[in-house]
Amino acid sequence: MGVDAIFPMHAARDCDFRKGEKLGEKDHIVEWIRPAKPEWMDQETYDDMPTEISIREISVTTVRDGFRSQTRILVTTFLNPTKVSKDDLNLIYSCRWWVELDLRAIKTTLKMEILRGKTPAMIHKEIWAHLLAYNMIRKIMAQSALLHDKKPREISFKGALNLIKSFRESGILSENNEKIYFALLKAISGKTVGGRPGRQEPRVVKRRPKAFPRMQKARYLYRKNEVV
Repeated sequence: MGVDAIFPMHAARDCDFRKGEKLGEKDHIVEWIRPAKPEWMDQETYDDMPTEISIREISVTTVRDGFRSQTRILVTTFLNPTKVSKDDLNLIYSCRWWVELDLRAIKTTLKMEILRGKTPAMIHKEIWAHLLAYNMIRKIMAQSALLHDKKPREISFKGALNLIKSFRESGILSENNEKIYFALLKAISGKTVGGRPGRQEPRVVKRRPKAFPRMQKARYLYRKNEVV
């Protein structure tokens, strides 16, 4: 597809920096062989896959104040070390936390966690509506950051959303009213978040669901059965 990627080495795969084309210290290019066809993949798709691909493997160490240094092996399709160095790859990979935050903003903050459409067409409309709203909010945040000498990532998405909703519900939100709009941008710039370098979180659910069955029919039917 022509899309480059960076991801951590799978724990089940061995990495031997003595093999392959050496690019630098613990930095080399190796050939990955196509594995056997998995059960879930159809034969046509499997046959379209290349029999082998060139992959770059590197070992990087992340140093954070107050924490132990962390060494990991990254795998990437950026094969040219002069265009993309090890430090570049380490920096890009460390930005993956922003992806987690963006997905959380779209799914949880904008309440796209549960899609309510009943047909594929409505599901597509629902997703695009959420993405449109997300991009519009990010646009306003970028304007606020530019005017008030801040980085867009320093501003809270949730705080910006709440302020935009407050201005809109009061009936004064309009880009044509410069005074009000600049007041909104100034208020948004004050909603900042703390520094979170190298942030990582476990993929677990903090709060357990309540031990009750899901509602499968109208509420009045449950009440009727209880009376009976």
